Amino acid sequence: MSNFELISSISKKTNSKIVFLVVDGLGGLLHHEIGMTELEAASIPNLDRLARTGTTGLTIPVEHGVTPGSGPGHLALFGYDPFKYQIGRGILEALGLEMQFSENSIAGRGNYCLLDAEGKIKDRRAGRLSTEQNIELTEALNDIAIDGATINIKAGKEHRVAVVFNPTSGSKFSDEITDSDPQQTNVPPNQVKAITKNASETASVVQAFLEKANAILGRSSIANGIILRGFSSKPKIPQMKKIYKLNPVCIASYPMYKGLSQMLGMSIAPTGDTFGDQLATLKDQWGNHDFFFVHYKPTDSAGEDGNFTEKVNALENLDQQLPEILDLDPDVLVVAGDHSTPSVLAGHSWHPVPFLIHSAMNQSGETEKFTEREARKGALGTIQATDLMALALAHSGKLEKFGA
Repeated sequence: MSNFELISSISKKTNSKIVFLVVDGLGGLLHHEIGMTELEAASIPNLDRLARTGTTGLTIPVEHGVTPGSGPGHLALFGYDPFKYQIGRGILEALGLEMQFSENSIAGRGNYCLLDAEGKIKDRRAGRLSTEQNIELTEALNDIAIDGATINIKAGKEHRVAVVFNPTSGSKFSDEITDSDPQQTNVPPNQVKAITKNASETASVVQAFLEKANAILGRSSIANGIILRGFSSKPKIPQMKKIYKLNPVCIASYPMYKGLSQMLGMSIAPTGDTFGDQLATLKDQWGNHDFFFVHYKPTDSAGEDGNFTEKVNALENLDQQLPEILDLDPDVLVVAGDHSTPSVLAGHSWHPVPFLIHSAMNQSGETEKFTEREARKGALGTIQATDLMALALAHSGKLEKFGA
């Protein structure tokens, strides 16, 4: 019996409520000029107090040394083995944007980008262009026609976009194709190629779309290219409601996280663009659910931009709004991250991520503050991220005794 199957066999329904606050890209690394990580530099008295009185530790998002994407990082936090349940970013983005999707379709997650005169990528995010600019660019691509497919494209947040490819021949498109996004700068976009023989038609369709799209975007001054990655079809995956006996809800602004939550069987609560909007939604939904996934994005965005000061500000802004969650008096509050995004690396990393659990059944350690170094002193030490969901359920009284 796997750990996942074990938890499923002993979970039970109760009236207790869990708030699962995921601070995207939470962890950081030492900034050598400043001598601290972002968490150490931030003034976060509420998180520090919760760390002192709660249970703390560090999570390994996927595996030691493995840098996770946001999809695997979140799957692990919800107790799913990210190696067993591999889900491409494209389907998550498409579902989060409420795009139509059939069993024969594939989806890709795209970035509008800036290319130099030689066709090399200068900026993978086109300076994080505004959502309004994104919508304008996307409208210009809506009429692209490719033989053998119908194509739907929809703007996401900032530079992000989702593209769904639907075959017109009655065949099934394959997600066994390579990305056009090399996920680095100063190189040209990749040609989309088939990984398996039955994916050759799909690769040709996607590459033809990209060539037409880039020809249109070449006339734009704000983003003159588009790159796609994370091609995926819709997988079958166990549902949280059945496994954990929960009535879960997702409160997130970004489509990818809504798409992932929808795939796991969470309800999706409509909310606004700001964290204040999300907190208002949390209060509105409080009587309707017993598990609340609340997503906080600004920490990850600042880390990816290599902006130490802005990530510190994002942590401080989160801390200032944290009492609105505490005022609801959840039975269990989990604060965790899907991965580390150190600003000194300007990207995701493999480093362990601090977490805390606050409940009436706390097992406090010697943690004085909510930082990477202090979390190592926590009662739970370093654990796999896939174990965090079981701990949240146990702290809320939602697990039966195992065995006689």
